[in-house]
Order: sequence, then structure tokens, then C-alpha cells
Amino acid sequence: MFVDINNLRTHYEVSGEGREIVLLHGWGTSLDLFKDLHAALDPHFKVFSLDFPGFGESEEPQEAWDVQAYTKFLDDFLKEMNIKNPILVGHSFGGRVAIKYSDGHDVHKNILIGSAGVKPKRKLDYYIKVYTYKALKKIFSLPILNKYKDEMIAKYKGKSGSEDYNNVSGVMQQTFVKVVNEDLQHHMPNIKAPTLLIWGANDTATPVEDGRLMEKLIPNAGLAVLDNAGHYVFLEKKQHVAVIVNNFLEEDKGVSSS
Repeated sequence: MFVDINNLRTHYEVSGEGREIVLLHGWGTSLDLFKDLHAALDPHFKVFSLDFPGFGESEEPQEAWDVQAYTKFLDDFLKEMNIKNPILVGHSFGGRVAIKYSDGHDVHKNILIGSAGVKPKRKLDYYIKVYTYKALKKIFSLPILNKYKDEMIAKYKGKSGSEDYNNVSGVMQQTFVKVVNEDLQHHMPNIKAPTLLIWGANDTATPVEDGRLMEKLIPNAGLAVLDNAGHYVFLEKKQHVAVIVNNFLEEDKGVSSS
């Protein structure tokens, strides 16, 4: 299905009846990754999965967005679908949007899976890349060399950038830089909704330490860590995650949010 949200053609899927659940995917993925979890939930809930702008089958924004822009997009989508007080399920980047949205909006419950939102501690190689990039920009701004600037900067980005950065367009690369550098810890103490945190013990993209910090900062939060799983714990441990989520939502089954 498609709907226009602020002139952006937005792809989503919906099925089931009951209290609304909205599934928010991670960076560089799409609603397709939530196919199994969506199917596990829709016997008891009305489940929405959507492609964020710039991903899946949704249109790309005209300019670089930050987390606030994606949060406003989510708010506009919920209003368009007449969804109030939803249950939000966010993986990785989707967790960022859920965290920011939950500070200031009515949310019934949150389920954050390997959620981003804690600004990562940078290693030395990160700072080397940053300062090398800045030095290259200065060098190739000099007379004679400036005609090679765009080509050389593009080559350096291609070699040093992360896979998440390199696999998207220019606008989405700028969006990635804005999104990944935003620390959302100040929002977490303001989240009133009961929050379930699910992590893979071997997650290297958003380490378990991030989940433990969120458990401390979010007032009504609990953390479940699954062994032998990584950042895509909901795919690696489908049955385990489904059981944990179902237990968390047991009292909400078959209940309308209206």
C-alpha cells in the first residue's frame, strides 16, 4: 500500500485487528525484514510496517533529514492512519525514531531491538579518517588542485566510509551523518511508556552496553539479552523474540486503542 505523507510517496503494509503496533526498521533496510515479526503479531493486533523515506519503496527526501525530521514524519503518518497511543517497535535506526517520538507524544509501549541512540565511543581510526578528510578538503581547495577536489573527495569517501554510508545516495549520505552523530540519551528519562529492550549478546553495531545504559535511563524499562545473536537478533532468534514480545504484550491482545 502507498500513502502520501507531506508529498512523499510512502510504502506501508497493514494487517490484523486490535491495538495498533507500528514496526520501524533500521538503517539501510526496509519493512521486509519485519515480515516474520509482523506475521507473529497480527493475530492479536493491527500491525503496521512502513518504509521510512529513502528506504524500501518509499520516496527519498529532497534534502538531508535528521532524527527530528523522521520523527515528524512518523507523527504525520500516525495522524494520517488515525493511530493514537501506539505500540512502537523499533530496530536500530527505527529505535532512534521511537525514542525521540516517545519524548513528548503518547505511546502505549515501546519495544526497542538493538536500538541506536547512544552516541558511540569513537576509536582512534575514526578520528584519523575525520581529520584526513578535513585535510584533503583544504589541500584540494588550493589553486590548480581544486579542479580535482570533487573526484578525490569522492574516492576517499568510497574507501573510508562505512557500508551504511556508501550504499546510499548523496542526500541519504548527508542524512546518515546527521542521524548517526545525534545522541538521544537526554530523551530517555522522559519516556513514560513501559519499554522492552531486546539485544543480541554479540551485537557490534549497537553494543549490549548501550542496552544496559538505556535500561538505566528509561524509567520503566527491562532488558532481555539473547546469547549467540547479533544486531539482527529478531531474525537470528525469531522464536525467542516472538515469545518475549508476546509476553510483554499479553495484556494488550485483542484490545482496541480507541
